[in-house]
Amino acid sequence: MSQQMMISHRDGPNLLVRAVWWLLIGWWASGIAVAIAWFALITIIGIPLGIWLINRLPSVLTLRPRTKTWTLGEDANGRKVITEAGRRQAAWYWRGHWFVLVGWWASAIWMGLAWLIQLTIVGIPIALLMFNRTPFVASLYHY
Repeated sequence: MSQQMMISHRDGPNLLVRAVWWLLIGWWASGIAVAIAWFALITIIGIPLGIWLINRLPSVLTLRPRTKTWTLGEDANGRKVITEAGRRQAAWYWRGHWFVLVGWWASAIWMGLAWLIQLTIVGIPIALLMFNRTPFVASLYHY
């Protein structure tokens, strides 16, 4: 039986740099990113840009890097392999239907509310959680 090992990595600026970023740039730049992302989502040609921006909202807000996770294991021939780990996703047709019927408008409300909450300073952790879950609200995409 083969064993698997998970390796996670997150690298980025320290908390002080991230706080200064939020005070000077992050709070207003995240509002612009939210507006551009949502506008891009409602256009067919802009969907890739909208998804790309949604996935980077925590970085825009506080320079928070994404956590990358790799799995170390063996393939069928017994060779060691490293693969970037990802979560199991809903089928594309469910995600597409969700986006068309619910995701496009629900993500606008969700991102707008997250942006307003982060302005309270105390609400920044809640806003970050909300921004991290925006891909799920928009298209049932799991991170």
